[in-house]
Amino acid sequence: MPLKPKQIGELLLLAMLLSAIPLASASASTCYGTVANGRLQDGVQLPAAGKNFVPYSSLGVSLGRTYVHQTVRDIVVDAYNAVYLTAPEKRFVYGETGWANGGPFKPHRTHQAGLSVDFMVPVLDGKRRSVPLPTSALNKFGYDLEFDATGSLGDLRIDFEAMAEHLYQLAEAAKKHHVGIKQVIFQKELVALLLQTKRGSYLRNNVTFMKATPWIKHDEHYHVDFSLPCRPS
Repeated sequence: MPLKPKQIGELLLLAMLLSAIPLASASASTCYGTVANGRLQDGVQLPAAGKNFVPYSSLGVSLGRTYVHQTVRDIVVDAYNAVYLTAPEKRFVYGETGWANGGPFKPHRTHQAGLSVDFMVPVLDGKRRSVPLPTSALNKFGYDLEFDATGSLGDLRIDFEAMAEHLYQLAEAAKKHHVGIKQVIFQKELVALLLQTKRGSYLRNNVTFMKATPWIKHDEHYHVDFSLPCRPS
């Protein structure tokens, strides 16, 4: 029995609606191996800007150095949004993450599976205002800055309260996405100051800080490895 014009129209409309629905399996990221020896499939880029955050370098974004696993992207965005609700005046800068397909990511030793994110330390200026960490080619986009054992650099001082709140929100966002934070790498003497903040007790009990000495100083940024199940490489 031939279809009536109305039925044909309804079928065409249904086909159009179905074609507009994205397939989750086509866009979901997959990580392989480990952060130190891995790769990434269907990586996504962190947002180029948000209400309270910016990337360390527009050039780095253009070169594709800010890709992560899709779940990591969601966690990072959720955490920034949560911090905005609790402390809307705070400003943040994220650093490098990795390639869209993962793999070796010089000069970093890890960042290979889309699970690693560098966050530049939030800072207060001489007037105790929250400002983005100044990054440019002159200071290797922030990575060449050197804070002392008290968290000071000239008129800038690490905003440990803002950093602790950010780590708290990252850990909580990770839980909501049914994953975790494997470890945070930050300079030991600065971790001690971080744990003296309002969120210090939570961080001490819920976040693992690397105890070994990293191969380079981590005073101008804190490196976060998220814990997601990855396939063998």
